[in-house]
Amino acid sequence: MSKATTVIGLIAVVAVAAISARTYASSHSADTSAAADSTATAANVVQVVGEDFRFEAPDVIPAGLTEFKFLNKGPALHHMSLVKLNEGKTVDDLRAALANPGPPPKWMQEMGGPNAPVPGGEANATINLEPGNYALICFVDIDGPPHFTKGMVRPLKVEPAKAPSAKTVKADTKLDLLDYNFKLSSPITAGTRTIEVHNSGPQVHEIELVQLAPGVTPADFMKWMGKMEGPPPGKALGGIAGMAPGLTEYFSADFAPGNYLLLCFVPDAKDGKPHFAHGMMQEITVK
Repeated sequence: MSKATTVIGLIAVVAVAAISARTYASSHSADTSAAADSTATAANVVQVVGEDFRFEAPDVIPAGLTEFKFLNKGPALHHMSLVKLNEGKTVDDLRAALANPGPPPKWMQEMGGPNAPVPGGEANATINLEPGNYALICFVDIDGPPHFTKGMVRPLKVEPAKAPSAKTVKADTKLDLLDYNFKLSSPITAGTRTIEVHNSGPQVHEIELVQLAPGVTPADFMKWMGKMEGPPPGKALGGIAGMAPGLTEYFSADFAPGNYLLLCFVPDAKDGKPHFAHGMMQEITVK
């Protein structure tokens, strides 16, 4: 999600970190190494906590398939957006660039990350990370200046892995992000489900998953977002934050039977309007 996004009380994302690894002696044969790779069935797990206004997270993690688990521990809404910085760029450079109006700098790539759960809730996102310099950042600005201006931005270094991680994630269904639509490969059924999300569009997109309260329609929900008076008529469950075109990421959620909204709040590259205003909002029913 770019800094211009009005999160409207639903976008908070966090990420999580802990390193799981295996070591291999350099004397192992190629066949032994192949067998070792086949045993690496889990992603590295990184746990991150978001509060008002900081992230608790590791400083360094290994490259490879990484599951970020985000806990929103603050009373305010937060998300954890993951961005990759070109070589030589720092978090201080990022702060300075985002302080200026206009689009994000080209040397910053939006990599997704867990999208917003409700305060006190958890969200997750799994992505294949390459070595480099990254930042965890919260762009939420519903209660005033964006949270990164209050200190909610933290560097993260990804180093070459010393042991293999899993290569892929087994997904229950696939979700394509398009200009301006969501396309599911199959219906989502009740239970804990893993969604593979791919940005097939030409610009940054996200998926925010909202469980609608019984009897609430998408029109009711959008009306509430206009004023935000009273309790929200839906529960934010997470999803994937703004991700660059061509990226693939995964998230899991517990889907109870009922109606849900898929939303993209990212401002359009042409007119600055949030993508849901261009029609990137879809209701689904889980049975």
